[in-house]
Amino acid sequence: MLENFEFYLFLVLVITLLIMLAKKIQVAYPVLLVLAGLLISFIPGVPPIKIEPELLFIIFLPPLLYEAAWSTSWKELWRWRRIIFSFAFVVVFFTALSVAVFANYFIPGFSLALGFLLGGIVSPPDAVSAGAILKFVKVPKRLASILEGESLLNDASSLIIFRFAMIAAATGQFVWHEAAGSFVWMCFGGVGIGLVIAYIFMKMHKILPTDSNIDILLTFIAPFSMYLAAEQLHASGVLSVVTGGLFLSYRSHDFLSSASRIRTVTVWESFCFLLNGIVFMLIGLDLPEIVSGLGDTDIFTAIGYGIAVTVVLIIVRIFAGYAAVITTLIMRNFITVADAESPGWKTPMIIGWTGMRGVVSLAAALSIPLTLDDGTPFPQRNMILFMTFIVILLTLLLQGLTLPILLKRFPPIDRDFIKSEKEIDYEIQNSLAAVAIDKIRSDYAHKIESFPALKDQLQKYENQLSSSEIILNFDEYRNIYIDILETQRSWLINKNREELLLDEEIIRKHLRLLDLQEERLNMKS
Repeated sequence: MLENFEFYLFLVLVITLLIMLAKKIQVAYPVLLVLAGLLISFIPGVPPIKIEPELLFIIFLPPLLYEAAWSTSWKELWRWRRIIFSFAFVVVFFTALSVAVFANYFIPGFSLALGFLLGGIVSPPDAVSAGAILKFVKVPKRLASILEGESLLNDASSLIIFRFAMIAAATGQFVWHEAAGSFVWMCFGGVGIGLVIAYIFMKMHKILPTDSNIDILLTFIAPFSMYLAAEQLHASGVLSVVTGGLFLSYRSHDFLSSASRIRTVTVWESFCFLLNGIVFMLIGLDLPEIVSGLGDTDIFTAIGYGIAVTVVLIIVRIFAGYAAVITTLIMRNFITVADAESPGWKTPMIIGWTGMRGVVSLAAALSIPLTLDDGTPFPQRNMILFMTFIVILLTLLLQGLTLPILLKRFPPIDRDFIKSEKEIDYEIQNSLAAVAIDKIRSDYAHKIESFPALKDQLQKYENQLSSSEIILNFDEYRNIYIDILETQRSWLINKNREELLLDEEIIRKHLRLLDLQEERLNMKS
């Protein structure tokens, strides 16, 4: 590995430059990274890249899922839980079934079990690709929340299908009652294990004498602990990480200091930024290894099958988008739904078009063993791997490049937030100032004349100005100010819980501003 260190360092530099270029030209960076990996793989003398599936599953998947869970709004996830769960489980299964039937009928040598194996691999859309694209185009909050929530859970459902299909393809048997029991344990066991380990880590943060550096290290250990523990007990490691991440994110203000919250977010954003870049670059670099595995198989025929499977995936997802709308319109007569109004034809079309595939699909395909237990080659392994690569490449290029155009050409209407972000910002700033004024006048009225700085601070709150320019030199005054910030923080958290249609991203921004103010106090003390 050390002999190729210069090459790996060069790749990191290329990844950084390409992501900057992607931002400049308004293109999702996964598209450029995959294409760059393809081009680099054809350069003579480039070291061969062989991706180990264990590396992707254990090294890359837990931290990427964990970071995504921390940045996901639990409130939005719960609000849109029905459509999120339907897309993450029902639609994934229906997609896998459609691919299985197509492969069984139209691709020579594919049994129904092998078709399900292929379907389980290519059924989950990639969260990173959609997220990178949605950053360039303004979309309604509900749409972004549905896509984010779906991406957290669909990896788990697809990998469960993949495992059962692998057993059926390898043994030729499929026992339904055993599979049903395993499915229940993988889901509920994964969720339970994730919650237990998350609770343990929360207690460690609370009880142990940690600082911000140790807190960051514990957050790095947590996702791997959740994933490995669940996998060792034959539960879903993906659901374990997602559940544990959501729990710790929701309770983060109970056990992390302001310094830890600020630094943890910064470190994790940078770390996952690099991981995402490496993953998509590796997808392109692995092409020679994938093509060489085809052997005597006609590459053009294999490409044709890959294109056909991609078309099936796109059609099924678009159909699922409109089916979800129809189901909601019917069920609104029997149950309370998140929004009883019809979203029109634009929203389901956009949801249907955000079906880019990525790292989980490639890792699952690579994890297919070379041989069966009896030593014979695993049937259609190379063809499955090549078609998976074609699906990833085509969905990234076709949907990844056209989704921003589709969003600009047919922008969906946001019915949740009538006010602009600036208007909500202004209202919250005024409310926070009012909370601080009430706190000072009710609890510290007798201190106002004793501390000129407190009096000045009160005046600034009354003028709705920032307090960040004040340097505090007295410990007692510093404690008062921190108490005020804590009161503001509690008000924000309660407001977020009480108001369903309030954009949580705005609340998080103001919570981080309070953390920054508290951190400045700690630095000056």
